[in-house]
Amino acid sequence: MRFLIIAFTIIVTFSACSSLSKVQKSNDYEYNYRMAEQYYAKQNYNYAQQLYEELFPIFKGTDRFEDMYYKSAYSAFYLKDYTNAENLFKGFVEVFPTSKKAEEMEYMRAYTFYKQSPKTELDQTNTYKAMGLMQTFINTHPGSERAKEAIAIVDKCRAKLEEKEYLSAFLYYNMGQYKAASVAFTTLINDFPDSQKSDEYKLYAIKSYYEYAVLSISTKQEERFEKVLTECNEFSDRFPESKVIKEVEKYSTLAQNNIKAIKNEQVKKAS
Repeated sequence: MRFLIIAFTIIVTFSACSSLSKVQKSNDYEYNYRMAEQYYAKQNYNYAQQLYEELFPIFKGTDRFEDMYYKSAYSAFYLKDYTNAENLFKGFVEVFPTSKKAEEMEYMRAYTFYKQSPKTELDQTNTYKAMGLMQTFINTHPGSERAKEAIAIVDKCRAKLEEKEYLSAFLYYNMGQYKAASVAFTTLINDFPDSQKSDEYKLYAIKSYYEYAVLSISTKQEERFEKVLTECNEFSDRFPESKVIKEVEKYSTLAQNNIKAIKNEQVKKAS
């Protein structure tokens, strides 16, 4: 039974390939166009796109060219060939800047980058591109029906970038690289000032500064514990209602006690 299914699949595939090859060999461009339209309607986007691209030079400048270009771009998109789709969506806007579909193509170009946005741990170049193009779309077409979707995608992209930056900062902290962690958490706060987790990031910055101070040479400790106090005071001013303020107060007390101990030791040595 399994053999019959495989054999049937091979026969169907071979038949379809032969059918496409037959169309491609035809010099009847009207027939080729009709077949491209049929393939597209039946969601056979691979064959449809091949035929559309072969027909571009023939129909360029005609009334059909815009629709063919449009369907070719979507064929690439539905095939998840997002790099090619992005080029085609971009090309559509360049070739047909006054088309009623140009706005849609601008959105779809940005959307292809969003579809290529990888897992949080990986390089986020496409995420940045998606966010930038979506923001441009929002600014250019504020009244568009797609503006709301674009805003939602920008928010998702920002959330992913925030998560990546957090994971990087937290990795420094877990590895005991406290100076790097303190800088990374501070940068995270500055990059995403409206984040709902800003107080948590600030707490980790304080923890990082504290651990860095503890591990510092004696001549640098007082200065670095003072930095912890400064960070704690900033936290209290900015997040007075935070759920983690008690923990921040703990680090403030620890820093003060360390500074007192250092000064007492300095007095002993002086006497």
